[in-house]
Amino acid sequence: MINVNDFRRGVVIEYEGGVYEVIEFLHVKPGKGAAFVRAKLKNVMTGAVIETTFNAGIKVPRANVHRSEYQFLYEADGMYTFMNTETYDQVTLTREQVGEAANFLLENMNVNLVEWNGRIIGIELPNTVELEVVETEPGFKGDTATGATKPAKVQTGYVLQVPLFINVGDKIRVDTRTGEYLGRA
Repeated sequence: MINVNDFRRGVVIEYEGGVYEVIEFLHVKPGKGAAFVRAKLKNVMTGAVIETTFNAGIKVPRANVHRSEYQFLYEADGMYTFMNTETYDQVTLTREQVGEAANFLLENMNVNLVEWNGRIIGIELPNTVELEVVETEPGFKGDTATGATKPAKVQTGYVLQVPLFINVGDKIRVDTRTGEYLGRA
């Protein structure tokens, strides 16, 4: 059990028969009445996001999730194959199960697969990845001072906004949580 006052981003709880991850939370203490916690929860099975409020001090069951390190091997016909780094067991996930993580997966990348009741419910990527730009408009001299951006396609097929001075072949760092450009690698 976890007290709602101890909510942190990323905590996984069981709520109303489902498994939810805390995305956002806010402790509210109004002038009148009792304090409460307003939370935005994401259903890890369906991806649906709900907003709910809890009275301060109540306890909710923490979901018993297990994280295991896997290595991403390859993608073929929309199926993603991972190998456990300890047991060498392989697991194959569909594009729907992988979700947004597919935008940042590189072969031989280590990730954590999150399991609940023997079922894989999510993938935890490193916070940043280095990706190569494969398609973008060419930059021009003097573009560094404007602060403008342009679309760029990286080796995984993901398209993001980058500064004008980035060219094809450049390695860039990308935040996997937001999908935003962080800098050159």
